[in-house]
Amino acid sequence: MVHQRVVGGKDTYLGKAPWMCSLFFEDKHVCGASVISRNWVVTAAHCVITRNPIYLSVTLGTLNLTGPSSTGVSIKVKTVIPHQMYSGDGSSGDIALIELKTPINFTRLTLPVCLPPPSMDFPEGMNCWVTGWGDTGSGGSEPANGVLQKVMVPLIDYKTCDQMYHVNSSEDPNTVIIQTEKICAGYKNGQKDSCRGDSGGPLVCKVQGVWYQVGVVSWGEGCAFPHRPGVYTLVTLYQDWISRYLQVKF
Repeated sequence: MVHQRVVGGKDTYLGKAPWMCSLFFEDKHVCGASVISRNWVVTAAHCVITRNPIYLSVTLGTLNLTGPSSTGVSIKVKTVIPHQMYSGDGSSGDIALIELKTPINFTRLTLPVCLPPPSMDFPEGMNCWVTGWGDTGSGGSEPANGVLQKVMVPLIDYKTCDQMYHVNSSEDPNTVIIQTEKICAGYKNGQKDSCRGDSGGPLVCKVQGVWYQVGVVSWGEGCAFPHRPGVYTLVTLYQDWISRYLQVKF
């Protein structure tokens, strides 16, 4: 399994994904994350579970992580809360909340993404977007160029995704690979996907003009391989947990 999982994408324009941020550990990009309020961002549990929060920071409001930026802002992390169900590779609960030491100053370049209400339906085949600073070559062969990438991918429900992951797999056909609290996105023949360095970033879908975060980049097998779409933690199933820590309207 490859955690730090955008292949087949293109550069993003400044302000097009204002919720997108980079999680830094010891001054290096390790994962994506997304702004959900002035004090909190959400990412994947596997991005933070083994890392000391003292050395974590979040960079917002920029597209380029390697070149000079007049818009980027870095904020230190105060608290990290991984979901209690997360137990390692491929497990449930691959989601984490990060509380920041200082509040985010919202601008046109930095804004929160909306979290969907429980009743909102995101049907299989719906085209959504994933953004990230991860590797850009199939199989993770090309390192990121430092510019935020975006790619459109159709949603795949967990049952269909589980069937796809059993193709050319050594796993028993009755073994569950994709849990019910996951959603997948990608193409049967590969070509477009999230990749290494994209973990923790948002999968967003536009409904009636509003962008909602449907998933958190969790894991995948390779990058943009056939029958191996990206696997995401389904945000709607963790709304009660999120609400314990912060006031967000769903």
